[in-house]
Order: sequence, then structure tokens, then C-alpha cells
Amino acid sequence: MSELQHPQSRSFEDVADLYERVRPEYPEEAVVWLAAQLGVDTSSTVLDLGAGTGKLTRAFVGRVGRVIAVEPGPEMLAQLRRTVPSAEAHIGAAEAIPLEDDSVDAVVCGQSFHWFRRDEALAEITRVLRPGGGLGLIWNTRDPQDPLQAEVTNLLAPFVPPGREALPTTARRFVAREFGGELVTHDFRFEQELDGDALAGRISSISFVAAASEDDRRELEKELRALVDAHGGRVRFRYRTEAYVSREA
Repeated sequence: MSELQHPQSRSFEDVADLYERVRPEYPEEAVVWLAAQLGVDTSSTVLDLGAGTGKLTRAFVGRVGRVIAVEPGPEMLAQLRRTVPSAEAHIGAAEAIPLEDDSVDAVVCGQSFHWFRRDEALAEITRVLRPGGGLGLIWNTRDPQDPLQAEVTNLLAPFVPPGREALPTTARRFVAREFGGELVTHDFRFEQELDGDALAGRISSISFVAAASEDDRRELEKELRALVDAHGGRVRFRYRTEAYVSREA
């Protein structure tokens, strides 16, 4: 296991293939908004930091001139290289980005910023950004206002680690305070229609679920399938996509 990884994120390595299969893409309108707020185009270089399997990386391929992905997990990076072969992919950490100073026009982080050691990561992000560059953060989060998601949250409660931060709100406040530029935010909504197997797979890709015992995971999957059965065999799994952009002051 790579020493570059946050200890609590290492469970993703065991479910890299599942993560790629079950996690949704980012809504097109959210990516368009990110690119516009960051001021990037076909002449720009964008770094996807903590890129995972490349869910956000692929959204910028063809939209900007050069896309670089940096990811600390070897299995996640292997998935990215298979699915986004046109991106320049490197193993590396947010706290030690393997790029030269002033080498990118924007840094984007999809579902990843909360895993970073933030002071160190922001120092590195500032180092690799060209003057006037920007930082974009985005998360696909389960819609807390949706009744089905409330039921899922109740099933997940025994798995949530003590003291887990409320994200992405905590990360947003940190960036607003430390990065130095005005923070611009927007949110978007979308949904997936899932059967019992798909819902069980989606929830199994959550880091703290992947880290649980096999018996506990099987019991949770059983409860999730029963939940879908109670809703007629398919459910609408609703998301709230939250996006944040800060340009250097």
C-alpha cells in the first residue's frame, strides 16, 4: 500500500474496480460551470489532484489542452490509466505534487480534497499553479433532503467512524480562509435509477463501508436490497453536486 495515501482512504484500493463501475460521473453542467469559473480552455493545463479512477479527469479531456492526473493509490491509478488513456497520469500525493513550479493553470479535486493534509496540500497547490490560477473542488453527495437517502443514512450509521467531518462544508470553509481568493459556489441536482444490486454496490464503494468486516458488509447489502424491494424493486438515488472555485488573489 502506498505511503502517500491517507490511512483512512486506503480501503479504496480494495474496491477500485467497483468504484469505477458504480460511482456516477459529474453532471455536465457542473463541469461546464467549473471550467468557466476557472477560466480554462483549449490552451490550458489542468491538474486533477487525488484523481481516483479518473471520474473528473475524463470530464476535462477534450475541454482543455492538457490534463494531468495525480493519484496516490496504485489500483485507482491503474483504473484511471485504462479508462482515460489520453490523460497524463502520475502516482503522487497532494502534499508532494510531482510537478514543477508554475506548471498548471488550474487544479481540480473531485471527491478528494477532504483526504488531504490541507495545509501541506494548499502549499503544494499554490506552488504548481501559475499566477492567477484557480482551485476547483467538487463532490457528488447524497441528497440529504431525499427520504430514500435518509433511510440509507440510517443503515449506514453504525459504519460511520467517530468524529467524521461534515463534508464538503468543512473543506469549503478551509479553502475560503486559507487560499486567499474569493470563493464562488454552486450546486446541481441529478439522480440515478438503481436496482438492489446497484444500490448495494454503490454503498459498498464508500470508504468506511469498504473497510468494515465482511460479515457487516454482507448484512448491510442484505438490508439495502430489502430497502429496494420495499420500494418496488427500483429506487431513484438522488444526488446533490456541490462545486467550489477559488482564484488566487
